Amino acid sequence: MVDRDTPVYVISVAAELAGMHAQTLRQYDRLGLVTPSRTRGGGRRYSSRDIDRLREVQRLSTEGVSLAGIQRILDLEMQVEAMRSRLAELTAENHALREALGQSQRVFAAGRSGEVIALRAGTRPRASSGSTALALWRPHGWPFPD
Repeated sequence: MVDRDTPVYVISVAAELAGMHAQTLRQYDRLGLVTPSRTRGGGRRYSSRDIDRLREVQRLSTEGVSLAGIQRILDLEMQVEAMRSRLAELTAENHALREALGQSQRVFAAGRSGEVIALRAGTRPRASSGSTALALWRPHGWPFPD
């Protein structure tokens, strides 16, 4: 099974699939609008994703967008996709951290000389010289952001 990024189409097939002339594909390659993979001999090989991009370039061009404008639009779309991917990664990491926090909560207390010590949940610090003060610290928005 071939995925959408596998370069399989020669320029003549890619041009036919995209509905344009092979020379137009060469021009788009020179301008950097669509950059196909290359064989060892230098031949262009287009993927299904490249074909979709060619169609998008053609659509924008017929709507009157300049080639420089098309390049900017495509660059911004790639940036948005990269940010969406990063957001998904960070959301998953955040979820995993929240799960871990919920399963292994730690309690902190002040030691005899004022240092911070970690205690297991459900235990109390040893009594020190007369003080019974206890402070509970929660990060802003804990356990959920505001």
